[in-house]
Amino acid sequence: MRKIFVTGISTDVGKTIISSILTEALQADYWKPIQTGLETDSEVIKSLISNKTTCIHKESYHLPNPLSPHSAAEISGVEIALENVNIPNCNNKTLIIEGAGGLMVPLNRNEFIIDLIIKVQADVVLVVKNYLGSINHTLLSVEIMKSRKINILGIIFNGASNPSSENLILDYTGLKCIGRVNEEKLLDKAMVIKYSNIFESI
Repeated sequence: MRKIFVTGISTDVGKTIISSILTEALQADYWKPIQTGLETDSEVIKSLISNKTTCIHKESYHLPNPLSPHSAAEISGVEIALENVNIPNCNNKTLIIEGAGGLMVPLNRNEFIIDLIIKVQADVVLVVKNYLGSINHTLLSVEIMKSRKINILGIIFNGASNPSSENLILDYTGLKCIGRVNEEKLLDKAMVIKYSNIFESI
């Protein structure tokens, strides 16, 4: 089974949109292991994909407060334990796994999203959105993944383009630009299908 983990350089950089596009492009299954907040990314994915083969797997943890996982867990009186996060059976299909926030988002006092990536042994797609500070956040994200021997498939840029920043990031990291998703006014099934045709060969 092929596993692709979608992570971002920060929160709100478009991980769920990118996950929906990759899920559609690869006719893959989707899994958000750790979800905070009442509205789930799984529901968003379901509303955006068109294929009939994707299975959307249940979260290992769904915590109602829209906070960092460790804080949401504390409020709910539970502790997130990676030993309880088990990869669902996908019948040898590709599995798109979406993280929460960035790599160093805490799951508990000792473990972070990057530890979840290592546990599930997935390749990584890094979602980058241009904003003041995004170069720093991107380079730090890449450095820590390389230091942990995590395989990075490449970068997907999401939102408004900034060629100067993007070229610096690609030149410095040596990573592949898998593609770009432009700033779209309408996020719907048609938009996802349009971009899925670009990402079929990931």
